[in-house]
Amino acid sequence: MNFNDYNPGDFFDELFVTQGEPRAEAIPLINRINSLGMSEVLRRQQAAQIALFKLGVTFNVYSDNQGTERILPFDIIPRIVAADDWDLLEKGLKQRIHALNLFLSDIYSDQKILTDGVIPAEIVFSASGFLKPCMGLQPPKGIWCHITGTDLVRDRDGQWYVLEDNLRCPSGVSYVLENRRVMKSTFPLVFDTMKIQPVEEYPSQLLETLLNLAPEHLTDPTVVVLSPGIYNSAYFEHSYLAQQMGVQLVEGRDLVVADGFLQMRTTKGLQRVDVIYRRIDDDFIDPTVFRSDSMLGVPGLMDVYRAGRVAIANALGTGVADDKVIYSYVPAMIRYYLNEDPILANVPTFLCWEPKQQEHVLANLDQLVVKSAGESGGYGMLVGPHATQEERDAFAEKIKAYPRNYIAQPTLCLSRVPAIIDNSFEGCHVDLRPYILYGKQIFVNPGGLTRVALRRGSLVVNSSQGGGSKDTWVVCK
Repeated sequence: MNFNDYNPGDFFDELFVTQGEPRAEAIPLINRINSLGMSEVLRRQQAAQIALFKLGVTFNVYSDNQGTERILPFDIIPRIVAADDWDLLEKGLKQRIHALNLFLSDIYSDQKILTDGVIPAEIVFSASGFLKPCMGLQPPKGIWCHITGTDLVRDRDGQWYVLEDNLRCPSGVSYVLENRRVMKSTFPLVFDTMKIQPVEEYPSQLLETLLNLAPEHLTDPTVVVLSPGIYNSAYFEHSYLAQQMGVQLVEGRDLVVADGFLQMRTTKGLQRVDVIYRRIDDDFIDPTVFRSDSMLGVPGLMDVYRAGRVAIANALGTGVADDKVIYSYVPAMIRYYLNEDPILANVPTFLCWEPKQQEHVLANLDQLVVKSAGESGGYGMLVGPHATQEERDAFAEKIKAYPRNYIAQPTLCLSRVPAIIDNSFEGCHVDLRPYILYGKQIFVNPGGLTRVALRRGSLVVNSSQGGGSKDTWVVCK
């Protein structure tokens, strides 16, 4: 078994044009894999998974009885992005993040976009991520969204679409870095011959982004990564990034507000903290302002933050831009704030709060994907074509009861990449999450996390729903 037997089928395949015809940028990889033979490929697949296991590349799941800590499934056949494609994505992502930052700054101050009727005010005010305590905030350098993970997909026609924006606490970049490390040892000869853009500078770029938020008069600002703790699903990533940046990993119990500043408890006494890279949702970060039952945050942190004595990335309140209803208005934001046409298109989206669009959704539930506005991770969604009539009927009642909470989109024919399934190559659907840093400039890390649906025929790529990951190779011109 080799790639000569692989049939891309009636999908856009990221490595093949048609059966037996690899895309130009993928030829060195395909030739190398074919020369190895399937038994050697399987051996390397197993070795890669063992290496990730030894590195502790895990995530936590609490929704079933199979144990909480798991190794993220990894497939060694990479996804390759051509140079021209990446140029388009990089420009489009920078444009999108710029507009989203302006939107966040606007709605927590003058709210001009609402006054001008570009976005209905009730849509913003009813979003779970819109936080009234953040009104009037002025984050350092005017930047709200410092770290973003934007989910992209490709349809049957090969066109890129933005699936959703993740501005609160986007996760997954540690898998990008560790996948690359393992792949370099798995296919060293291919890396020697192909011009693949590196991803390894992300931690240093992240640290530079965070240091950029500190007051300029501080010569040696203290940066920390704030984690909910070891039981969080992304705890591996929190500890990994702290280690890679050379900064302290802390929990809320390690911090205290004293003398008007945020302080960290150390063996030598209290030490001032200047910048927080938070991996805690807004609601839990200060129990005196948000959820009073939170044991994860720091009482009084909001007062210090509002006074400009500590910087937080991402800024509190950014979650409003994660809302899937507000997502549908991002193209309008780009035109409003930048006076430009969007470079990257949204997936066509129906808003269930609008009566005519809701009527269309309810009449076509068997053809649509319905998503809850505030959920993520593959939860709170209905994949209509794969659902039972009973499931569709139940979702219809949810939509009628709370139409603001739901959007619907057509079922896309997501692009595919070969993956190893049952000891052979099979096309599996993928998406792509590039990571964007907004510091002195906007930096897009080359590639991103390719998530792959490793259940045969599945369109759901989330790790919590049976998905895995692949390395993403952006080739140079």
